[in-house]
Amino acid sequence: MRLRLPAERPAEPPTGYKIAHPVLSQDGTRAGFTGVSLGGALPYGVLDEASCVYGRRHRPPARLCDCGFHCVHERAAAEALLCTAEHREAVLLEVSVLGAYIRFERGFRYARQRVRTAVAGACACGTTAVALADAGWGRPGWRALAPACAGCVRARTSVSLASFARLAGEGLRVVAGSGTPPPYAELTAAGAPGVPELTAEAALLQARLDWFQTQLARLGERGSQGGGQG
Repeated sequence: MRLRLPAERPAEPPTGYKIAHPVLSQDGTRAGFTGVSLGGALPYGVLDEASCVYGRRHRPPARLCDCGFHCVHERAAAEALLCTAEHREAVLLEVSVLGAYIRFERGFRYARQRVRTAVAGACACGTTAVALADAGWGRPGWRALAPACAGCVRARTSVSLASFARLAGEGLRVVAGSGTPPPYAELTAAGAPGVPELTAEAALLQARLDWFQTQLARLGERGSQGGGQG
């Protein structure tokens, strides 16, 4: 005799929270996320279906397997995971639980999801992030990204928060979370719609230009010193 789980038919998809690493495709044309645990090897899109990480043919979420997307009920529970050293560069996701799901005490395991909002934490220097920059690791065909401020981006591969949202598509919102406001925050506070995003893009371009000018100046100084000794 097989026990059946109680069936739920909510009027709206349940909301859940999780953490993940943002990723950018090698050619820079697509954006998505990769998990922090079992399914971390399989990047997923904003609107995506789960597959069994073990390669089995059943549909997630199977009762006798731990496949499928995972999330927790409470935002605070997901935020707590960001305190660990290995998850400091992850972002907080608010998701809609779609398709079949199994409800647990702390969260869901489910078949499909839509990522509605991604919240990027502060840059490693403590400043509010304006971009997602190359984190120094990745998956085949995908670069992992980490929150970064304009001053720390330098020449690393990066995209602004608004650009990441556009590349990911499906109506994703990407917002900056906690951190020390950047020096230009007062310029964006009273701006019209669209000004904060444009200001962030300009700050990234200026930071890269400043970095390249510094490198050129150093090369020029070395060249001058070499010429004098000759």
